Amino acid sequence: MTDFLATTRAAYDTVAADYARDIPERYHSSPLAHAMIPVFAELVTAGGGGPVADVGCGPGHVTAHLSTLGVTAFGVDVSPEMIALARAAHPDLRFEVGTMNALTAADATLAGVVANYSIIHTPPEALPATFAEFHRVLAPGGHLLLGFRAYDDATRLGELFDHSVTPAHRYSPDRIAALLGEVGLTEVARLTIAPGEDAKRGFPQAYLIARRPIEVPDDHVSAR
Repeated sequence: MTDFLATTRAAYDTVAADYARDIPERYHSSPLAHAMIPVFAELVTAGGGGPVADVGCGPGHVTAHLSTLGVTAFGVDVSPEMIALARAAHPDLRFEVGTMNALTAADATLAGVVANYSIIHTPPEALPATFAEFHRVLAPGGHLLLGFRAYDDATRLGELFDHSVTPAHRYSPDRIAALLGEVGLTEVARLTIAPGEDAKRGFPQAYLIARRPIEVPDDHVSAR
């Protein structure tokens, strides 16, 4: 396990109980915090459905929300303590300890991947490999939803900020979209929340949906 993953695991194991008490309530009480989840769920359903991985799932509140929307969702988190709390809160759902850069899903088997504020703990140099892993597990036509604190200068990828748990980055939505494009994921939509809505730090927030394109066979193209 790389240093940043080990650091993230240890930090979230320490605060898991407090996090599980506070974060789901904040998520559900703010319409903007979960506005893209129903949109994502509809896209997954319209594409025929299938399993969806909620990576960095924490105590499982997003996984559970997806399930109420008819999505076959399961949660993955690097923190064993978070997974234990998720299983206790949502015993009918599947949760597993794991990392987003080495998912257990087979190639092209997932209808969707959600990373809701979990890429913020991934350092810039590790993002391309992480996004390539999302592309690997997504089936053609599958969707990815990223949520992250945004950096509003597209000339740079991002910067460190004073996260209360462990080192974290906020990232430029434009630069993130470009990195996704480099691994074969196409941006579909984004939601940017104004800086003034973040009472603590005054950061903009970004939610970005991308898709793994459905490849058209060469013989189909040539026959047109």
